[in-house]
Amino acid sequence: MTQHDAPSLPAHRPGASGQTPADLDTSGPSRTRRPWMPALLYSLGFLAVYLLAICTPWGQRVENALFDLGTDNREEAWIYPLSGAAYGSTPLPPMELSAKPTLMVGLAVIVVITLVRRCWWQGGAALGVVILTTGGKVVLNSTLPRPDLVGAPENLLDQGFPSGHTAIPAALTLAAVLVASPRVRPYAVTAGVLWLACIAAYSATMGGHRPSEVLGAALLACACYRLATWLSPAPAPDAPRSPRALPAITLTLASAVALASAARNDTLTGSLVSAATAFICAALVWHAAVGRPAHNAPA
Repeated sequence: MTQHDAPSLPAHRPGASGQTPADLDTSGPSRTRRPWMPALLYSLGFLAVYLLAICTPWGQRVENALFDLGTDNREEAWIYPLSGAAYGSTPLPPMELSAKPTLMVGLAVIVVITLVRRCWWQGGAALGVVILTTGGKVVLNSTLPRPDLVGAPENLLDQGFPSGHTAIPAALTLAAVLVASPRVRPYAVTAGVLWLACIAAYSATMGGHRPSEVLGAALLACACYRLATWLSPAPAPDAPRSPRALPAITLTLASAVALASAARNDTLTGSLVSAATAFICAALVWHAAVGRPAHNAPA
């Protein structure tokens, strides 16, 4: 049989949608099959932090020990002059009394961008992220019990889980992912992550919140973001296309900001714990913002 007489294999004909069977293969795992999974994982992480740090004796002892290292003396923190706690100082948003104005300004900016870009569903989802995070923080503060399992001093029982100061920059950063234009989005996320690293470190090192409360706020914001993008009828925004070096640069700067914001003169251990907590919060929000969309519109 000559080469010309050899039977040829049937050509692969695409279906009506223009896709081949290889394109339609769904044997492997797919994110679109379980779009709710990221929201569930962040929620489980939030629950785990609460149960381990707040509801166990050894978790309470570990965090209470941080306050014995000098974190109750706020003037020893390097960020104290910028915290708004010092007499006559102007607080960095959303520290001290600037928390509510910062939140109001953030919501107004989201509304303006939504009107300008006419991204109605994305704008609604962004507002939902901020409202769910900050409103959920208020509800959880008043409903989640904080048992005293180790006989802690009364001043260590006043903090609320999760941290409200940390929830605001985390929620506004993730809301920016939904309404910002694709060109601006990566840099908006970078700015928000650096802001979050500063505020999270401040909240932990100044003694206003325990590390678990700061970490819980970031997990709550990520869970609300993934829930909002999943429930929104509009497709979630694609992962921001940014320069390859931007993630490494962002996380490196976030670690530096966290270390500078957590630094104290009276305790190295407390500073490092606060900085590590802030960096984890920044990394969580960065991962939630630049990861693949949590919601894909059905075909």
